[in-house]
Amino acid sequence: MAKGEKKVAYFAKLEHLLSTYQTIFIVNVDNVSSQQMHIVRQSLRGEAEILMGKNTMVRRALRGLISTNPNYEALLPFVKGNIGFVFTNGDMKETREKIISNRVAAPARPNAIAPADVFVPAGNTGMEPGQTSFFQALGIPTKIARGTIEITNDVHLVKIGEKVGASEATLLNKLGISPFTYGLVVTQIYDNGATFSSAVLDITEDDLVDRLMEGITTIASISLAVDYLALPAIPHLTINVFKDILALSVATDYTIKAAESIKELLDNPEAMAAAAAAASSAAAPAAGDSAAPAAAEEEEESDDDMGFGLFD
Repeated sequence: MAKGEKKVAYFAKLEHLLSTYQTIFIVNVDNVSSQQMHIVRQSLRGEAEILMGKNTMVRRALRGLISTNPNYEALLPFVKGNIGFVFTNGDMKETREKIISNRVAAPARPNAIAPADVFVPAGNTGMEPGQTSFFQALGIPTKIARGTIEITNDVHLVKIGEKVGASEATLLNKLGISPFTYGLVVTQIYDNGATFSSAVLDITEDDLVDRLMEGITTIASISLAVDYLALPAIPHLTINVFKDILALSVATDYTIKAAESIKELLDNPEAMAAAAAAASSAAAPAAGDSAAPAAAEEEEESDDDMGFGLFD
């Protein structure tokens, strides 16, 4: 197939996938092997389709389709770097899990950006003492034990986001440490014209309810503080007004039903004292009951001594 024909076929395939599927995962495929891609394609078979291609060709195809669907323009800013598209109409969480689940451990390479912090654990390295200077150059504390080099403390060798130096990569390879794992990374999701981070899929219903309640509480607090009526503040305002009415009823001769019991207690201090005494006496047996098992337990422990001392 000629080069021009390949482009036409690619444009036609991209247009078909865009019209068939409503959700697109934009994935970064840095350091992903062809074998990994094959495994991911197999896991998604029947549920999603993967399309790779040169970014210039993808952008040209998208610009040509914007006239038919302006929403495709939202994809253009994310067509950069080593990326691909995963098209699906299935459950987004399940599809994402299948995309990112296949990860492979890989050795550190010089000048690679560390996707995670790298630590060298303390312990015997099995390396001969002649290589001590190699560790000293990296600032790694060592000692000679049983004729081999031993690292005395855990060392934070490479920080996340930093470039891996040639010496660090050599050391990790000598120690047989493969600190990184590589696989497809979901950078953005397109769904029915909207684009969003994959972190949105981690939001649960409980998170939404919590945020809603936080917002309602904030609105109610502001409403009460500035004396402006808002719907979330109505229950609080109602309670406050009721308290004012209750206090007014207690302080005056005008009586409402809710204030009757309070007024009776205020008019009859002896009844109030009797009620307080009854409440305290009801609490006392409960405290006594809780203390009784403890006393019984002490008695049992003393019985266990059988009357003998430690040296009898």
